[in-house]
Amino acid sequence: MRHRKAGKQLSRNSGHRRALLRNMVTSLIKHGEIETTDTKAKVLRPIAERIISLAKEGDLPARRRALSYLQEKDAAHRLFDELKGVVQGRAGGYISIVKKGNRKGDGAPVSIMRIIDAEKAGEKAKPKKSAAKAVDEKGKTAAGS
Repeated sequence: MRHRKAGKQLSRNSGHRRALLRNMVTSLIKHGEIETTDTKAKVLRPIAERIISLAKEGDLPARRRALSYLQEKDAAHRLFDELKGVVQGRAGGYISIVKKGNRKGDGAPVSIMRIIDAEKAGEKAKPKKSAAKAVDEKGKTAAGS
């Protein structure tokens, strides 16, 4: 009997399941979106939202807690530097799950998990070119002839 045993097992033992979820959260933060099965997406959502909400705190202990769960430092830096501004104004619901269809090989239902407004975070991180240094098709600068 499974009385009082919450959570999905995903047909894995506890160590494999923990590693899978850690890798998926790291990939989600690093890339902004991932494609996975519906069941894994439903299990992953509360874990990922808990990690993303650590970025709202923004202090050193929160960064260390995120680093202890995430697999790569780059993902933690992206979370606390780029995504912090995106999630700062939200009270929750940082992740959207969009159903894609069925996988061709085994017919498993597949979803796309996406961090909301993650594209905006990527745009803010890239420096914009000034109009004076912009180059037109002929190779001339916009400021001079």
